[in-house]
Amino acid sequence: MQYRQLGRSGLSVSPICLGGNVFGWTADERTSFSILDAWVDAGFNFIDTADVYSRWAPGHSGGESETVIGKWLKQSPAKRDKVVIATKVGMDMGQGGISLAPKWIAQAIEDSLRRLNVERIDLYQAHRDDEATPLLETLEAFGKLVDAGKVRAIGASNYGAARLKEALETSKSAGLPRYESLQPLYNLYDRAVFEKDLQPLCVKENVGVINFYALAAGFLTGKYRKEEDASKSARGGNTVKKYLNDRGLKILAALDEASKRTGAPQSRIAIAWVMAQPGIASPIASASNVEQLREIVKAADLKLDPETMKLLDEASAE
Repeated sequence: MQYRQLGRSGLSVSPICLGGNVFGWTADERTSFSILDAWVDAGFNFIDTADVYSRWAPGHSGGESETVIGKWLKQSPAKRDKVVIATKVGMDMGQGGISLAPKWIAQAIEDSLRRLNVERIDLYQAHRDDEATPLLETLEAFGKLVDAGKVRAIGASNYGAARLKEALETSKSAGLPRYESLQPLYNLYDRAVFEKDLQPLCVKENVGVINFYALAAGFLTGKYRKEEDASKSARGGNTVKKYLNDRGLKILAALDEASKRTGAPQSRIAIAWVMAQPGIASPIASASNVEQLREIVKAADLKLDPETMKLLDEASAE
């Protein structure tokens, strides 16, 4: 397996990143531990989570995913040096809305460090742009965490191209750490927004892309083809239903054809397609059980031939 450098951060990450949004939610603690163990045993090291995971679930208050990862590390401390842990800050954790204000970042980092049971977070990401807080103030707050040894590198999630460019320019002019990664929505279906402006910027500035929803909330696995199927999704039927249209079904048909050609399942092909795109460092994929994880792991070794790439490109063109 060939690891990839994440921007200029010095972080060497596996070609696929394990999404931790399911830990403590659709994957209970025991199952989550099994998934994490299998991930490391397979030679992968990149794990992404967020402080807000899984606040949306009934009875949850946020921090559930980080807590599961922290318990796993406490149980297997030797694995800390084998993983690159990324988490995020900024979403509403009861502070009254989205915030990347220095005061909130200073509090949130301590909470995440405690839940994760680590002394330093490898990649600390702004979960969503906070236009009410000047970028300089946010970047200065992140810089203090880097200087204090609590964070190795910083990244951004859900930023538009204009704001990401402004953030990079602000870091350069102020001599502050810069966003070394971007976590955007990107997959075979959701292409236009990223490819238009964000992808060229990330390639030019060497910002590593760790896109989320690489499988479009499970739609690209091929298991959701009718509204009745979508209603069974743990993520909520409406999340998957938005893909159930003529274009979505055309993409599934192309994945079916690609599956026949390669002998690989649709999920593996969808991830392999993303991995082959310019600027992509490590697409994020989640697994609720070890069986799903095995398919994700196999995607790292799948190289699609030019004709299959063309088939998928044309079917998913917007």
